[in-house]
Amino acid sequence: MRTRTSTLALLAAGALLATSACSVETQSEQNKAAGASGAAACGTGKEFLIGMSQANNAEPYRQVMNNDVQTAAKAVPGFKVVVSDAAQDNSKQVADVESFLTQKINLLIISPNEAKPLTAVVKKAYDQGIPVIVLDRKVEGDAYTAFIGGDNVAIGKAAGEYYAKTLLPNGGKVIEIAGLPGSTPAKERADGFRAGIAGNPKIEIVASQPGDWLREKGQSVADALLKAHPDVAAVYAHNDPMAEGAYLAAKAAGLETKIKFTGIDALPVPSGGIKAVEQGRLAATFQYATGGREAVDLARKILVDCSKDVPRSTTLGTQQITKDNAAEVYTKLGGS
Repeated sequence: MRTRTSTLALLAAGALLATSACSVETQSEQNKAAGASGAAACGTGKEFLIGMSQANNAEPYRQVMNNDVQTAAKAVPGFKVVVSDAAQDNSKQVADVESFLTQKINLLIISPNEAKPLTAVVKKAYDQGIPVIVLDRKVEGDAYTAFIGGDNVAIGKAAGEYYAKTLLPNGGKVIEIAGLPGSTPAKERADGFRAGIAGNPKIEIVASQPGDWLREKGQSVADALLKAHPDVAAVYAHNDPMAEGAYLAAKAAGLETKIKFTGIDALPVPSGGIKAVEQGRLAATFQYATGGREAVDLARKILVDCSKDVPRSTTLGTQQITKDNAAEVYTKLGGS
Protein backbone atom coordinates (compact mmCIF):
# COMPACT_ATOMS: atom_id res chain seq x y z
CA MET A 1 0.00 0.00 0.00
CA ARG A 2 1.34 3.41 -0.93
CA THR A 3 2.12 5.57 2.09
CA ARG A 4 2.71 9.29 2.38
CA THR A 5 4.77 10.20 5.41
CA SER A 6 5.18 13.61 6.94
CA THR A 7 8.85 13.53 6.01
CA LEU A 8 8.23 12.76 2.35
CA ALA A 9 5.69 15.55 2.16
CA LEU A 10 8.61 17.90 2.81
CA LEU A 11 10.85 16.18 0.25
CA ALA A 12 9.29 16.66 -3.21
CA ALA A 13 10.65 14.17 -5.72
CA GLY A 14 13.50 15.55 -7.74
CA ALA A 15 13.18 18.99 -6.09
CA LEU A 16 16.26 21.06 -5.36
CA LEU A 17 16.50 23.25 -2.29
CA ALA A 18 19.39 25.69 -2.43
CA THR A 19 20.46 27.56 0.68
CA SER A 20 23.18 29.86 1.96
CA ALA A 21 24.92 31.54 -0.98
CA CYS A 22 28.71 31.75 -0.90
CA SER A 23 30.92 34.28 -2.60
CA VAL A 24 33.15 33.09 -5.40
CA GLU A 25 34.62 36.59 -5.47
CA THR A 26 36.18 35.94 -2.05
CA GLN A 27 37.67 32.71 -3.32
CA SER A 28 38.96 34.52 -6.40
CA GLU A 29 40.89 36.86 -4.10
CA GLN A 30 42.41 33.82 -2.36
CA ASN A 31 43.29 32.51 -5.79
CA LYS A 32 45.25 35.62 -6.69
CA ALA A 33 47.14 35.44 -3.43
CA ALA A 34 48.03 31.80 -4.01
CA GLY A 35 48.93 32.32 -7.65
CA ALA A 36 46.93 29.25 -8.65
CA SER A 37 44.44 28.67 -11.42
CA GLY A 38 40.74 28.18 -10.69
CA ALA A 39 38.05 30.81 -10.23
CA ALA A 40 40.22 33.68 -11.55
CA ALA A 41 40.49 31.95 -14.93
CA CYS A 42 36.74 31.99 -15.50
CA GLY A 43 35.04 33.11 -18.72
CA THR A 44 33.62 31.91 -22.01
CA GLY A 45 35.71 30.40 -24.79
CA LYS A 46 38.21 28.81 -22.40
CA GLU A 47 39.31 25.24 -21.71
CA PHE A 48 38.73 23.92 -18.20
CA LEU A 49 40.12 20.80 -16.57
CA ILE A 50 37.92 19.36 -13.84
CA GLY A 51 39.18 16.68 -11.48
CA MET A 52 36.52 14.25 -10.26
CA SER A 53 37.74 12.33 -7.19
CA GLN A 54 35.46 9.33 -6.69
CA ALA A 55 35.34 7.28 -3.49
CA ASN A 56 34.82 3.86 -5.06
CA ASN A 57 33.91 3.06 -8.64
CA ALA A 58 32.94 -0.49 -7.63
CA GLU A 59 29.68 0.81 -6.18
CA PRO A 60 26.87 0.97 -8.79
CA TYR A 61 25.70 4.29 -7.38
CA ARG A 62 29.11 5.82 -8.06
CA GLN A 63 29.23 4.41 -11.58
CA VAL A 64 25.96 6.21 -12.30
CA MET A 65 27.30 9.37 -10.64
CA ASN A 66 30.38 9.29 -12.85
CA ASN A 67 28.22 8.82 -15.94
CA ASP A 68 26.00 11.73 -14.90
CA VAL A 69 29.05 13.97 -14.47
CA GLN A 70 30.64 12.96 -17.77
CA THR A 71 27.38 13.24 -19.72
CA ALA A 72 26.61 16.68 -18.33
CA ALA A 73 30.18 17.88 -18.93
CA LYS A 74 30.02 16.92 -22.62
CA ALA A 75 27.27 19.50 -23.04
CA VAL A 76 29.50 22.33 -21.77
CA PRO A 77 32.02 23.62 -24.36
CA GLY A 78 35.57 23.59 -22.99
CA PHE A 79 34.90 21.19 -20.13
CA LYS A 80 37.12 18.14 -19.69
CA VAL A 81 36.57 15.84 -16.70
CA VAL A 82 39.19 13.39 -15.44
CA VAL A 83 37.86 10.80 -12.96
CA SER A 84 40.02 9.07 -10.36
CA ASP A 85 38.97 6.01 -8.37
CA ALA A 86 40.02 5.81 -4.71
CA ALA A 87 38.76 2.21 -4.50
CA GLN A 88 37.49 2.91 -0.95
CA ASP A 89 41.01 3.81 0.20
CA ASN A 90 41.35 7.14 2.03
CA SER A 91 45.10 7.46 1.46
CA LYS A 92 44.68 6.82 -2.26
CA GLN A 93 41.96 9.44 -2.51
CA VAL A 94 44.24 11.96 -0.81
CA ALA A 95 46.96 11.07 -3.33
CA ASP A 96 44.43 11.38 -6.18
CA VAL A 97 43.57 14.93 -5.15
CA GLU A 98 47.25 15.80 -4.73
CA SER A 99 47.81 14.55 -8.27
CA PHE A 100 44.99 16.72 -9.55
CA LEU A 101 46.63 19.75 -7.92
CA THR A 102 49.87 19.08 -9.78
CA GLN A 103 47.82 18.87 -13.00
CA LYS A 104 46.59 22.43 -12.36
CA ILE A 105 42.92 21.56 -12.41
CA ASN A 106 40.48 24.47 -12.61
CA LEU A 107 37.89 22.87 -10.31
CA LEU A 108 37.63 19.85 -8.05
CA ILE A 109 34.55 17.67 -7.59
CA ILE A 110 35.00 15.17 -4.78
CA SER A 111 32.81 12.49 -3.23
CA PRO A 112 34.83 11.62 -0.11
CA ASN A 113 35.29 8.03 1.00
CA GLU A 114 35.22 9.22 4.62
CA ALA A 115 34.85 12.70 6.04
CA LYS A 116 37.77 13.26 8.41
CA PRO A 117 40.63 11.72 6.36
CA LEU A 118 39.73 13.83 3.29
CA THR A 119 39.19 17.13 5.07
CA ALA A 120 42.79 18.36 4.98
CA VAL A 121 43.42 17.77 1.27
CA VAL A 122 40.08 19.35 0.35
CA LYS A 123 41.08 22.39 2.40
CA LYS A 124 44.46 22.44 0.66
CA ALA A 125 42.80 22.64 -2.75
CA TYR A 126 40.35 25.29 -1.56
CA ASP A 127 43.11 27.38 0.02
CA GLN A 128 44.94 27.34 -3.32
CA GLY A 129 41.93 29.09 -4.85
CA ILE A 130 40.54 26.05 -6.62
CA PRO A 131 36.74 25.87 -6.43
CA VAL A 132 35.73 22.66 -4.65
CA ILE A 133 32.34 20.99 -5.00
CA VAL A 134 31.80 18.31 -2.36
CA LEU A 135 29.34 15.77 -3.67
CA ASP A 136 27.17 13.25 -1.76
CA ARG A 137 29.41 12.79 1.30
CA LYS A 138 30.64 15.62 3.48
CA VAL A 139 34.01 16.64 4.90
CA GLU A 140 34.59 18.34 8.23
CA GLY A 141 34.71 22.12 8.49
CA ASP A 142 33.71 24.60 5.80
CA ALA A 143 36.78 24.86 3.56
CA TYR A 144 34.98 24.15 0.28
CA THR A 145 32.94 26.11 -2.23
CA ALA A 146 29.70 24.14 -2.22
CA PHE A 147 28.10 20.90 -1.07
CA ILE A 148 25.51 18.98 -3.11
CA GLY A 149 23.74 15.95 -1.71
CA GLY A 150 20.61 14.42 -0.28
CA ASP A 151 19.28 14.87 3.24
CA ASN A 152 20.32 11.48 4.60
CA VAL A 153 18.76 12.04 8.01
CA ALA A 154 15.41 12.82 6.37
CA ILE A 155 15.72 9.81 4.05
CA GLY A 156 16.52 7.52 6.97
CA LYS A 157 13.61 8.97 8.92
CA ALA A 158 11.27 8.42 5.99
CA ALA A 159 12.39 4.79 5.86
CA GLY A 160 11.82 4.45 9.60
CA GLU A 161 8.34 5.93 9.36
CA TYR A 162 7.54 3.54 6.54
CA TYR A 163 8.55 0.66 8.83
CA ALA A 164 6.57 2.05 11.77
CA LYS A 165 3.36 2.72 9.88
CA THR A 166 3.27 0.38 6.89
CA LEU A 167 5.88 -2.34 6.68
CA LEU A 168 5.80 -3.46 10.35
CA PRO A 169 2.77 -1.74 11.93
CA ASN A 170 2.49 -4.54 14.50
CA GLY A 171 6.20 -4.38 15.28
CA GLY A 172 9.00 -6.88 14.76
CA LYS A 173 12.74 -7.41 14.89
CA VAL A 174 14.94 -5.60 12.38
CA ILE A 175 18.52 -6.11 11.19
CA GLU A 176 20.40 -3.03 9.96
CA ILE A 177 23.11 -3.36 7.30
CA ALA A 178 24.95 -0.04 7.58
CA GLY A 179 27.21 1.81 5.16
CA LEU A 180 30.93 2.42 5.52
CA PRO A 181 31.85 3.56 9.05
CA GLY A 182 33.19 7.11 8.95
CA SER A 183 31.09 8.15 5.96
CA THR A 184 28.48 10.77 6.78
CA PRO A 185 25.54 9.06 4.99
CA ALA A 186 25.99 5.91 7.08
CA LYS A 187 25.64 7.78 10.38
CA GLU A 188 22.85 10.02 9.12
CA ARG A 189 20.80 7.18 7.64
CA ALA A 190 21.14 5.25 10.90
CA ASP A 191 20.16 8.26 13.03
CA GLY A 192 17.21 9.11 10.81
CA PHE A 193 15.91 5.55 10.80
CA ARG A 194 15.91 5.41 14.59
CA ALA A 195 14.00 8.67 14.75
CA GLY A 196 11.48 7.29 12.24
CA ILE A 197 10.74 4.06 14.08
CA ALA A 198 10.48 5.83 17.45
CA GLY A 199 6.74 6.14 16.93
CA ASN A 200 6.37 2.36 17.02
CA PRO A 201 7.95 0.94 20.20
CA LYS A 202 7.20 -2.59 19.03
CA ILE A 203 9.98 -2.36 16.41
CA GLU A 204 13.37 -3.48 17.70
CA ILE A 205 16.75 -3.25 15.96
CA VAL A 206 18.38 -6.49 17.12
CA ALA A 207 21.65 -6.14 15.19
CA SER A 208 23.55 -3.55 13.16
CA GLN A 209 26.76 -4.15 11.23
CA PRO A 210 28.46 -2.33 8.34
CA GLY A 211 28.34 -3.74 4.84
CA ASP A 212 30.57 -0.92 3.49
CA TRP A 213 28.03 -0.13 0.71
CA LEU A 214 28.94 -3.36 -1.13
CA ARG A 215 26.56 -6.12 -2.22
CA GLU A 216 28.97 -8.95 -1.44
CA LYS A 217 29.80 -7.57 2.01
CA GLY A 218 26.11 -7.01 2.67
CA GLN A 219 25.41 -10.62 1.77
CA SER A 220 28.11 -12.04 4.05
CA VAL A 221 27.08 -9.78 6.96
CA ALA A 222 23.42 -10.70 6.50
CA ASP A 223 24.28 -14.40 6.32
CA ALA A 224 25.91 -14.25 9.76
CA LEU A 225 23.23 -12.06 11.31
CA LEU A 226 20.35 -14.16 9.98
CA LYS A 227 21.90 -17.24 11.53
CA ALA A 228 21.97 -15.43 14.87
CA HIS A 229 18.51 -13.89 14.41
CA PRO A 230 16.40 -16.16 12.15
CA ASP A 231 13.19 -14.65 13.53
CA VAL A 232 13.73 -11.11 12.17
CA ALA A 233 10.90 -9.51 10.25
CA ALA A 234 12.89 -7.13 8.09
CA VAL A 235 16.32 -5.93 6.96
CA TYR A 236 16.97 -2.20 6.67
CA ALA A 237 20.00 -1.67 4.40
CA HIS A 238 21.64 1.71 3.86
CA ASN A 239 21.73 1.14 0.11
CA ASP A 240 20.10 -1.12 -2.47
CA PRO A 241 23.11 -3.33 -3.29
CA MET A 242 23.45 -4.34 0.38
CA ALA A 243 19.69 -4.95 0.54
CA GLU A 244 19.98 -7.21 -2.50
CA GLY A 245 22.89 -9.01 -0.85
CA ALA A 246 20.79 -9.54 2.28
CA TYR A 247 17.99 -10.91 0.13
CA LEU A 248 20.38 -13.45 -1.39
CA ALA A 249 21.57 -14.48 2.07
CA ALA A 250 17.98 -14.96 3.20
CA LYS A 251 17.16 -16.92 0.05
CA ALA A 252 20.06 -19.28 0.70
CA ALA A 253 18.63 -19.85 4.19
CA GLY A 254 15.09 -20.33 2.89
CA LEU A 255 13.89 -17.15 4.61
CA GLU A 256 13.33 -14.80 1.68
CA THR A 257 9.52 -15.06 1.85
CA LYS A 258 9.42 -14.43 5.60
CA ILE A 259 11.61 -11.33 5.68
CA LYS A 260 11.07 -7.93 4.08
CA PHE A 261 13.95 -5.89 2.67
CA THR A 262 14.39 -2.17 2.00
CA GLY A 263 17.23 -0.11 0.60
CA ILE A 264 18.18 3.40 -0.50
CA ASP A 265 19.41 4.82 -3.86
CA ALA A 266 16.70 3.87 -6.38
CA LEU A 267 18.99 4.01 -9.40
CA PRO A 268 17.01 4.01 -12.67
CA VAL A 269 19.11 1.22 -14.21
CA PRO A 270 18.23 -2.46 -14.83
CA SER A 271 20.35 -3.61 -11.87
CA GLY A 272 19.13 -0.84 -9.54
CA GLY A 273 16.77 -0.73 -6.61
CA ILE A 274 13.69 0.39 -8.51
CA LYS A 275 13.71 -2.78 -10.59
CA ALA A 276 14.37 -4.83 -7.43
CA VAL A 277 11.20 -3.34 -5.94
CA GLU A 278 9.24 -3.87 -9.15
CA GLN A 279 10.38 -7.50 -9.26
CA GLY A 280 9.49 -8.12 -5.62
CA ARG A 281 12.91 -8.58 -3.99
CA LEU A 282 12.71 -5.29 -2.09
CA ALA A 283 9.59 -3.96 -0.40
CA ALA A 284 10.71 -0.36 -0.89
CA THR A 285 13.61 1.92 -1.73
CA PHE A 286 14.16 5.64 -1.35
CA GLN A 287 15.58 7.87 -4.06
CA TYR A 288 19.06 9.24 -3.47
CA ALA A 289 20.01 11.30 -6.51
CA THR A 290 23.68 11.31 -7.53
CA GLY A 291 23.95 15.07 -7.91
CA GLY A 292 26.32 14.61 -10.85
CA ARG A 293 24.41 16.83 -13.26
CA GLU A 294 23.88 19.47 -10.58
CA ALA A 295 27.62 19.51 -9.83
CA VAL A 296 28.50 20.17 -13.46
CA ASP A 297 25.86 22.88 -13.71
CA LEU A 298 27.38 24.57 -10.67
CA ALA A 299 30.86 24.19 -12.19
CA ARG A 300 29.59 25.91 -15.33
CA LYS A 301 28.26 28.83 -13.31
CA ILE A 302 31.60 29.21 -11.51
CA LEU A 303 33.99 28.68 -14.43
CA VAL A 304 32.09 29.87 -17.49
CA ASP A 305 29.55 32.38 -16.15
CA CYS A 306 31.96 33.77 -13.51
CA SER A 307 29.08 33.76 -11.03
CA LYS A 308 30.01 35.57 -7.83
CA ASP A 309 27.29 33.91 -5.77
CA VAL A 310 26.50 30.20 -5.93
CA PRO A 311 24.51 28.08 -3.47
CA ARG A 312 26.68 27.06 -0.54
CA SER A 313 24.51 23.97 -0.03
CA THR A 314 22.08 22.22 -2.36
CA THR A 315 19.78 19.53 -0.97
CA LEU A 316 18.48 17.01 -3.49
CA GLY A 317 14.93 15.72 -3.17
CA THR A 318 13.80 12.15 -2.60
CA GLN A 319 10.75 9.96 -2.86
CA GLN A 320 9.56 6.63 -1.55
CA ILE A 321 9.29 3.86 -4.12
CA THR A 322 7.14 0.77 -3.64
CA LYS A 323 5.66 -1.71 -6.08
CA ASP A 324 2.74 0.67 -6.59
CA ASN A 325 4.84 3.37 -8.25
CA ALA A 326 8.10 1.63 -9.23
CA ALA A 327 7.39 1.35 -12.97
CA GLU A 328 6.21 4.96 -13.16
CA VAL A 329 9.21 6.34 -11.27
CA TYR A 330 11.64 4.25 -13.30
CA THR A 331 10.37 5.81 -16.52
CA LYS A 332 10.20 9.30 -15.02
CA LEU A 333 13.85 9.13 -13.91
CA GLY A 334 14.96 8.13 -17.39
CA GLY A 335 15.38 4.38 -16.89
CA SER A 336 15.67 2.23 -19.99
